[in-house]
Amino acid sequence: MHHDFTMPIGEAEARALEVGDTVTLGGTLYGIRDATLIHMFDKGRRTRLDLKGHAVIHTAPNVKKVPGSNENPAGYAAVCVGTTTSARMERFTRPLMTREGVRIIIGKGGMGPGTLAAFKELGGAYLAIIGGAAALETTWIESIEDVDLDDLNPESLWKFRVKGFGPLLVAMDSHGGSMYDRVNKAAADRRAAALAAIGVKG
Repeated sequence: MHHDFTMPIGEAEARALEVGDTVTLGGTLYGIRDATLIHMFDKGRRTRLDLKGHAVIHTAPNVKKVPGSNENPAGYAAVCVGTTTSARMERFTRPLMTREGVRIIIGKGGMGPGTLAAFKELGGAYLAIIGGAAALETTWIESIEDVDLDDLNPESLWKFRVKGFGPLLVAMDSHGGSMYDRVNKAAADRRAAALAAIGVKG
């Protein structure tokens, strides 16, 4: 099933997502990465931006400083907005959801059991982007509307205005489903079958 969301969304919309669905986002999307999260949750910094009901994407975008304008209200223009591997930010999923109200995380490579548990308890989902799609992703961003914690640049907290951001694949959902678990199990089963076929005990 495909879902078109204009962000922000509520818990019901997040819980409607199931592994294998696709999602296209419009409206606001927040960019966040390791340093942003460390400062927000380990060093006690708070953001003035409202993330409640929103999606965050794991990124440290390549941007250029430009004069502020209607087209570039934050004084930055997006050059290339790629997505980084999510696993190392695993410990921040629950606080992002409980303190900041985030509903959706976008990244590549998947996340772990702590994230899956947080999604199940609080109502959230992980949307996967294929690595190497940065040039395409950048075309889905209309402007950088705002930026906070900008002393961490490029790992600032970015507020993007997006249109037609997707389709993205639901890879982890609020029902305990994980595409990564399914792939790992399928690979293990195939390995065991191949070894058995040649008489080797796994």
